[in-house]
Amino acid sequence: MTSISIIGVGNMGSAIASIAVKGGAEVQLIARDAEKGAAAAVSSGATAATYGDALTGDVVVLALPYPAIAEVLATYGSQLSGKTIVDISNPVDFFTFDSLVTPADGSAAHVISRAVPGATVLKAFNTTFAATLGSGQVGGLPTTVLIVGDDTAAKAELAAVIQAGGVGAIDAGSLKRARELEAMGFLQLTLAATEKVGWASGFAVVK
Repeated sequence: MTSISIIGVGNMGSAIASIAVKGGAEVQLIARDAEKGAAAAVSSGATAATYGDALTGDVVVLALPYPAIAEVLATYGSQLSGKTIVDISNPVDFFTFDSLVTPADGSAAHVISRAVPGATVLKAFNTTFAATLGSGQVGGLPTTVLIVGDDTAAKAELAAVIQAGGVGAIDAGSLKRARELEAMGFLQLTLAATEKVGWASGFAVVK
């Protein structure tokens, strides 16, 4: 059985927890606010934990905005070595909302990979909104999570949980492709923030 620790109980963290539980994973949901974390855990079927508690999952999902990630990596430090880290962030410059804050030839996922060299890093979920994960649909088409990373087995394990949870998943290539996923996520966020599309919209994959 896949074991997953999800750090963050916002809309995305809660939606991913529900999918993972439905997909047969053992899920630990970690929150700074114990009351909010307990409520999210009850709703999703996960086990509640408080920020700073030991990680129980072999897969760790960082369901956090990009600026919060460095502090989390520092808090959990060596616990992350040997684990699969799933980065869902879009490193948008929230002051201008007009660019990404990572280098043009890099990505948030690459920053995490360099910070935790003993971990396997995947990029996933950043091109899907929480509403589409919850409904399993985007404009009448199945929601699809794009996953990139350099470890084929780790991508396959995550995809299997997502698919068993009722959502599509595609291996979209190596970790180099994280930059393209973050560009897609950035475009989707700006379209929603400027009310060109709704927060239940998104990119769909037609097969």
